[in-house]
Amino acid sequence: MEKKNIMDAPVLYDEQNTFRGVMKRLFRENKLAILSLVIIAIFVIGAVFAPWLTPYGYEDIDPINRLSGLSKEHPLGADELGRDVLTRLLYGSRISLLVGIVPTIISMLAGAVLGIVAGYMGGRVDSVIMRLADIMLAFPSMLLAMVIMYTLGDGIINIFLALALVNWASVARIVRAETLKLREAEFVEAARSIGVSNFKIMWRHIMPNCIPSMIVLFTLNIPSAILSESSLSFLGLGIEKPMASWGMMVNIGRQYLYNNPELSLVPSIAIMLIVLAFNFLGDGLRDVLDPHLKKQ
Repeated sequence: MEKKNIMDAPVLYDEQNTFRGVMKRLFRENKLAILSLVIIAIFVIGAVFAPWLTPYGYEDIDPINRLSGLSKEHPLGADELGRDVLTRLLYGSRISLLVGIVPTIISMLAGAVLGIVAGYMGGRVDSVIMRLADIMLAFPSMLLAMVIMYTLGDGIINIFLALALVNWASVARIVRAETLKLREAEFVEAARSIGVSNFKIMWRHIMPNCIPSMIVLFTLNIPSAILSESSLSFLGLGIEKPMASWGMMVNIGRQYLYNNPELSLVPSIAIMLIVLAFNFLGDGLRDVLDPHLKKQ
């Protein structure tokens, strides 16, 4: 595709990177990624339409049927307070998907901006940003998230902040590596030679060519955030009660593991499915968007 303006960045990836082209290649070459996309869609539909898919609310208590096991009234059983497990699973998917997507978006934006600036500017700017990233990566991510949550307190907003602060550094490193390669490209040199500002080069020339890698990284970081939220909720540092969270459901259900194993198994299976689905989808997108794999 010919450039119409020298200010327009030539994207280093071919025209198959359109949404339609990516989906065609996924369907043709990676059926597992398509299946993963279907599983993710099912969870999204369940989260969005939860009030219409179940007659109960996530707080509704039915003392008569507490710990009743699988039944017609409660297909996946009822917990220690008589709350419907299926209902709490559907509402819990809202929390898991939000915690997976929102902090990942925040960390991706922050990491991408800092990574591009560090990679393109170099020198002291690069050193300062990368040493800050090294400090963040030096701490175990789960331990750092626990410290932040313990300091800020429970709540979904605080989880967003904690996970975003934990994950931006790894994004910045990957985007910086992409930028170091792109800043030596001929189209960047041409733009620099005619006096295009550094800001425009970073925004209009380098950023578009980092997007495919960022899309893959985005799908791979979502399951990490979901697992982190589940772990924090399991430890009592996540979502505030009585909101439904898969990690909280696992934590509560483990007390009744012998007599009512479904209380822990159902949310555990849901966590496993959504994490695997995003991982397989990320692998499929990497295979489709990687230009070296296309040449093969």
